[in-house]
Formats: sequence, C-alpha cells, structure tokens
Amino acid sequence: MSKIGLIIQKEYLRRVNKKSFIIFTFLTPLLIVVLVAMPLWLSTFKDTEVKNIALIDVTGKYGAVLKDRDNYHFINMKKEAGVFNPNDHKDIYAFVMIDADLLQHPDKITIYSETQITTDLKGYISDQLSKYLSNEKLASYNIPDLKKIIQNSQIELNIKTIKRNDNGKEKAASSEFATAVGLVATFMIYMFIFMYGAMVMRGVMEEKSSRIVEVLVSSVKPIELMLGKIIGIALVGLTQFLLWVILSLGILMVVALTTGMPLLATASAQAPGILQMMGGVNLAEIILYFVLYFLGGYLLYASLFAAVGSAVDSETDTQQFMLPITIPIIFAMYAGIYSAQNPDGPLAFWCSLIPFTSPIVMMVRLPFDVPLWEKLLSLTLLIITFIGTTWMAAKIYRTGILMYGKKVNYRELLKWLKY
Repeated sequence: MSKIGLIIQKEYLRRVNKKSFIIFTFLTPLLIVVLVAMPLWLSTFKDTEVKNIALIDVTGKYGAVLKDRDNYHFINMKKEAGVFNPNDHKDIYAFVMIDADLLQHPDKITIYSETQITTDLKGYISDQLSKYLSNEKLASYNIPDLKKIIQNSQIELNIKTIKRNDNGKEKAASSEFATAVGLVATFMIYMFIFMYGAMVMRGVMEEKSSRIVEVLVSSVKPIELMLGKIIGIALVGLTQFLLWVILSLGILMVVALTTGMPLLATASAQAPGILQMMGGVNLAEIILYFVLYFLGGYLLYASLFAAVGSAVDSETDTQQFMLPITIPIIFAMYAGIYSAQNPDGPLAFWCSLIPFTSPIVMMVRLPFDVPLWEKLLSLTLLIITFIGTTWMAAKIYRTGILMYGKKVNYRELLKWLKY
C-alpha cells in the first residue's frame, strides 16, 4: 500500500474507533427520531383548559357571532367600553372590545389580555367575524341569491404536472417535491462541509501542537500527509452519513410499529401520492451527484481548512483566516434557498457554475433537470479549482506545520506560496 493509502487508513480507523464518533453516530439518529416523533406524540394531547373570553360590544351586533368552542367560552358582558375595567375580572383570559360597526370601521376591534394571546384565538375571532361581515356586506347589495352565485363561481383548480421525455414517455411530477429534495440535499452538503472541514483543521492543529507532525514528515511528503488526512476524514463523513440514514429509518420503523403512533398510518395513506411524486425526480442521479458534489465541495474547502490549521498554533488564531472561507459557504446557502424559487434564473445558473458555491447551489437545481453540459462544466470547474486550492494549501501546509510561535498574517502566507 502506498504511503498516502496508509495515512488514509490510519486517519479513518483512528477516527471511527473513537468513543466520540461511536456515541455521536448512534445518538444523532435517536435525536432525529425524537425531533420527528415528538411533535406527533405531543399533538395527541389536547389542551383541556377552557379560557373565558369576554366580549364588550357597544353595537350589540356581534354577541351571537362568536360561539363557544372546546377551549374557548365567550361571555357577552354587554357594558359600555369606556366604563368597563378589565382589572375587575381576573378569571377572564382576554377581552374583545368592539367600539363601532365593523362593517364601516374594520379597525374598531381590540383584544386586551395580561399575557400574549395565542394565534389560535386571534385567528378564530378574526375568521368568525370576517365570515359574518362578508355575509352582511353581500346582503347589503340586495341582489337575490348573490351568495350562492359567488359560491358557484369559486372554482378550485387541481393542476397536474407531467414530464415528457424525448421518446414521448410521460411521468407525473411535483415541483414541491423537487424543491424539497433539492433543499434537503443543499442543507446536508452545507452542514457536512462545515462539520468535516472544521474536523480537518482541528486535526492538523492537534498534530502540530503535539509535534507528532515532525515525526510524520520525516517519512512522508507534507502534501501526502495533508491529502491522506483530508481523504480519510471524507470517508469518515460518508460512513457516518450512511449509518445515520440506515439507523434513522430503522428506529423510525421500530417506533412506528411498537407504539402504534399515527406516523405509520399517515405514511401508508400518503405512500401512493409520495411514490407518484418521486417518479418525476431521478433519485439515483441526485444521489450520484450528491456524492460527487459532496466530495468536490468538501475536498475544495477541506484543503483550505487544512492550510489554516497548519498556519496557526491555536483555535483562537484561526478567526482572521476563517472569514474568507466561511463567507462563500454562507453565501452559497442563501443563494441555494433563493434559487429554489427560480432554479433556472441567473443567480442559480452562475452560482451552480462557480466552484465555491456550486456544490451547494447545484443540488437545488438538480431535481429540475439541469442540462448535462451544465453539470459537466460545473464539475470540471470544481475539480480544477480543487486542484488549484490543494496546490496552494499544500504550499502553506508544508511550511506552516513546522512553524511554531510565530503570528502569521496574510502577507506571510503569500510568502509561503512563493517558496
């Protein structure tokens, strides 16, 4: 086995055998399951407390409009708004004050409370009064059956989207599903670049501070050492990601089967629709490009993280060098989110070609059938840029890992590039 192969093996085995890796790998799926299952479980509990809502209506028109619900009891106080004192009624959750005819003055309604009222209560009051006022407005036109005419004129469209290939074969498609797939893949690559890139930087700093690197560079070239560390951690990341997917799905199935929660029933009921939507997205292609862009983006940024780690003696010294690296990543994340609304727009197009943003932004566009030449051009530019950044990082790494006690600035880094 070559030296770089031995370094990859050493780096991979050293990290996957760590207790922190094992604990984090197995705890993360549990946290994912808790985040998914907990809201469903909590939603089964209903709020049994009945809140008293006082209505002070000076017009006397809306007392019968707001009807009691499971958790709301409306009390028509029938008092003058100016005379009523809310402090005399501590058992009242909120006071709805109507000072004038809402048909003529829609803003003459106020809700008073000691604590912030729920959006559910505000929405219920608004919905009930709006329906009543709409009916009153329609009745004021004195047109026979006007309400029925309006109801009949309201048509809810059910638009189907179909994709046709060059052979005329049709498949059902869903732009919502494609957007969701793209955003999930985008977020995962964004998270992995940061997480494993930072892992590379800390690994380099640890070896530098412990002087282990002085022993290692006596046997291997610095660039082989850097690439071995970067590739080894990339394999650790892919291993961890694969385990997270398998464990999360397995735990979700076990929880659904053993607890009888509505998760399984909901999934079974929606399965035909989900499968139909999935038919419009080439998942195999997206998984393939996800791996390629994950590796390309990670390798590009990990080499820069390794260069930063080699140039400093402690993590606090990394701040000045981290900004130029993190800004493109954060910009790419925002560009990816906005590109989801217009995957063929100029922002999405250019950011999916520029190597520093393409690993994140292209994942948003892929479910929308990006032309092959754009994908090949994007990957080619990414590879060329990765080679360039690796060459620069290797020059910095070669000098930086043997430099101790010296405060490095950007001018010093430029000098190292010329050595």
